[in-house]
Amino acid sequence: MLIEEIKNIKPDIKEQKKAGYAVGIVLLAIGALLMYGNKPSYPYFIGVSALLLLLAFAAPKALKHFYIAWMSLAAVLGFIMTRLILSILFYIIITPIGLILRLTGKDLLDMKWDKKKNSYWIKREKTEYTRESSEKQF
Repeated sequence: MLIEEIKNIKPDIKEQKKAGYAVGIVLLAIGALLMYGNKPSYPYFIGVSALLLLLAFAAPKALKHFYIAWMSLAAVLGFIMTRLILSILFYIIITPIGLILRLTGKDLLDMKWDKKKNSYWIKREKTEYTRESSEKQF
């Protein structure tokens, strides 16, 4: 699934240009912050930023391989982060709620088995049909 998504990345000149500008501006901002903090690594960020911005402006076709690598990284990160966030959500929120409900004996879906019942059908009151009842069924 992930490999298929990466294989289906179709570089488009407009998208390559947007990616070059976006990454270039972010790297320029990081370089400016590093320069402001007197860190010695700021020229690398500003240099790569200048290169990306120049290529995005003058020759966006040259960013084809960069774009494919960048979108592949985005696909991998999206794959990992989706599973990580959903796992955290399940184990930190859903599981404790389920355990608390089970310990307190709550049955929110009314799924308890009762051998004395002939049917689990819930009878509904007879009401007159109106157009509004069809619009708001539940």
